Amino acid sequence: MSWEQVSLAGAVIAVVVLGLSACAPGLRQLELGDDAARSTGVRAEPVRLAAMTLGVALTAVITAAAGPISYVALAAPQIGRRLARTPGVTLAPAALTGALLLAEADVVAQHSLPASLPVGVITVVVGGAYLLWLVAARCGGADTGVPDRSFTVIVGPNACGKSTLLRAQSRLLRPSAGSVILDGQDIRSLAAKELARRVGLLPQSSIAPEGITVGDLVARGRFPHQGLIRQWTAHDEQAVLSAMDATGVTPLSGRLIDELSGGQRQRVWVAMALAQETEILLLDEPTTFLDIAHQIELMELFTDLHRSGRTLVAVLHDLNQAARYGTHLIAMKDGAVIAEGPPAEVVNAELVEHVFGLACWVLPDPVSGTPPVVPLGRDRGSRRG
Repeated sequence: MSWEQVSLAGAVIAVVVLGLSACAPGLRQLELGDDAARSTGVRAEPVRLAAMTLGVALTAVITAAAGPISYVALAAPQIGRRLARTPGVTLAPAALTGALLLAEADVVAQHSLPASLPVGVITVVVGGAYLLWLVAARCGGADTGVPDRSFTVIVGPNACGKSTLLRAQSRLLRPSAGSVILDGQDIRSLAAKELARRVGLLPQSSIAPEGITVGDLVARGRFPHQGLIRQWTAHDEQAVLSAMDATGVTPLSGRLIDELSGGQRQRVWVAMALAQETEILLLDEPTTFLDIAHQIELMELFTDLHRSGRTLVAVLHDLNQAARYGTHLIAMKDGAVIAEGPPAEVVNAELVEHVFGLACWVLPDPVSGTPPVVPLGRDRGSRRG
């Protein structure tokens, strides 16, 4: 290889590396999981496609300069895993696929074309097309409203569409019909980061990168406010400190996420969402897997956030917690809204039996005055409420 070829390859590699560097912040957010990343303004599919395309280009340049072996080592395990339908890369499928890919490329390069080509060219064309297809393969109505500055809770049986409705409100899902309107504007017309500066989301499941501290995770909530030119500022630092203070996790700022209890972790995720400084916060089953003490602690925190002026929308399974803490309830069944309004107007024995198939009493709570639900036993005695 001549120095001229080396210089050309080096220039292309430098451009690709710059492109990958531009993708790095988005890829870093994707470590948190797709839903959490999208809620902070990351366009997950375009970021993945750009990173994969640049990766294929980088591999192509290196392969053209250094030969096909390194490329086969990259492509073969992925192709082998798909063909063998195994969750991870196993030695036999990877080795067999690598050998077959290299042998086929050699036959095509030497015998099937008018002019003999280096085998590396064929491996790049075949494998690169496959990897791009792999990315493309992965990327691929309820009528209701949320009152401003309310604590709206969506309730209903499993698989009735509660989380689907919430995901549509955060633009994680596109409605099959109709639209989601925010302050008179269709959210599909908003840029990803602009929406993330207005609507925050606490998804059902989030992933904390290994070895990350509480303070670093909460700081990821500032992603919608960052850019290529605007970097970290004193306001960003204050937003993170305020979010940790509001959720009571400031003393944990230097600890690893892996060291925390379930309730502490959930508070940290709430702090990350608060660091976005949005007026609307969507909560998808925030109390799942928590014991009753941590559930009440978290619901009290949400009540405080609501009283501070935020609009909250939560999906809950516990009807009594929904009635006690929510100011506006939406009851769903089979993908449709059955009733909505203040808890005292929505929660009654007839609605609970219709929506959940559960006979019950509805009695006034002696502490809060809200309507808790008391399921009936097998005798299904007379109902009250």
